[in-house]
Amino acid sequence: MRIDPSSLTAQEAVGLIDKGTVSSVDLVKACLARIEQTESSIQAWVHLDADQALSQAAEMDRIRRAGFGLGALHGIPVALKDIVDTADMPTERGTPIFKGRQPDQDAAIVERLRGAGAVIMGKTVTTELAFLNPSHTRNPHNPEHTPGGSSSGSAAAVAAHHVPLSIGTQTNGSVIRPASFCGVYGFKPSRGIISRRGILQTSASLDQVGVFGRSLGDVALLSDVLGSYDQSDPASFPRPRPAMARGAAEDVPVEPDLAFFDMPFHDRLSADAREGFDAVVEVLGRRVSRMQPADTMAELVAVQATIHEYEICMHLGESFDAHWDQVSPLLQSVVERGRLITEVQYQDALAVKASAEAFFADFFTDFDAIIAPSAAGEAPPLADGTGDPIFCTLWTLAGLPSVTLPLLVGENGLPIGVQLIGPAEKDDRLLRTANWLQTKLASEAA
Repeated sequence: MRIDPSSLTAQEAVGLIDKGTVSSVDLVKACLARIEQTESSIQAWVHLDADQALSQAAEMDRIRRAGFGLGALHGIPVALKDIVDTADMPTERGTPIFKGRQPDQDAAIVERLRGAGAVIMGKTVTTELAFLNPSHTRNPHNPEHTPGGSSSGSAAAVAAHHVPLSIGTQTNGSVIRPASFCGVYGFKPSRGIISRRGILQTSASLDQVGVFGRSLGDVALLSDVLGSYDQSDPASFPRPRPAMARGAAEDVPVEPDLAFFDMPFHDRLSADAREGFDAVVEVLGRRVSRMQPADTMAELVAVQATIHEYEICMHLGESFDAHWDQVSPLLQSVVERGRLITEVQYQDALAVKASAEAFFADFFTDFDAIIAPSAAGEAPPLADGTGDPIFCTLWTLAGLPSVTLPLLVGENGLPIGVQLIGPAEKDDRLLRTANWLQTKLASEAA
């Protein structure tokens, strides 16, 4: 039976391209066909040039036939959230303020992708300035529901088999939540692993790059390619990165110990999400320690908001002032609130953030990972917005690696993810634990 190349995972496609069984042109053509079939209902793309994508793919095929070296993503199409700069494509950041904006240089991660042989397929839809205001993208499982935000198009494109891999960013919950809603794997590596040079800055303290794929190995592979030290990014650290793909493929030496915090905001969980999550924890049994968090842990949600709102006003203040009439009322209200935050309040919030990082550094001496909901439940209807990010907020604030696995299904047949959070810079260990978790749950269900 003939395989539809668009259904391949990235790792499968890499292997077949390497053998010559499938060409990059075959793969890109199959993805373009999928886009043509479903894009009118999903609306995941803001820039897509089929000829440009096929030209890149043909060049990757020529390189393989000539016997030159092959990159880790040789010939694999990758989509970019439309806040990632590209020298040969517009980057409009989800707002009319930057309509027609054409960068002069590629972002650091685009340089990494090109060096690995990836085909830059195009730009996926983001919410306005990667923040709150919903985009027009729809959930591939049900177009009456949101794909999440702000990496809405990136998650939807992978779920719809438009591309095997895509790039997103997370300042609060903008990778993990859309991945959960769209039923794909989402991974946000530790802060500082992936350079942010050439990506819209909404919060220097919180912005992080994340990835989407249809397997755990795929998000690990893409993260390995993207990770590198970049002296121009103050969050980037000058030391080796964990080997993500190796970690995702390894077996655990002993069964891991997981922690579950019964947070006060868990009352926001839908009934089906709570039931499904509790069933997962029950299967894991003594491997999970239920813990009551200190009151200060829940207060970190407000700390994240203070930093995020203060810094977006700081970074984009001139753009807001010059184009106030082009800013949505939803974002206007955030900016007005952010401009009331004092320097003292902001510095206090940064100090609490540093304390949270220190707390989790000690915490993970006793636990391999934290298990948590990825989102409040299934993707809400479009009219209700992009969903609640609160189940990601703490881990993003502390810069911890987080992965969501598409393990559950809600009462309306829409996906619900389960999140694992690990110690900073031990992303390989987190992905190894995630591999164990999904394998264990699959064996229990068999």
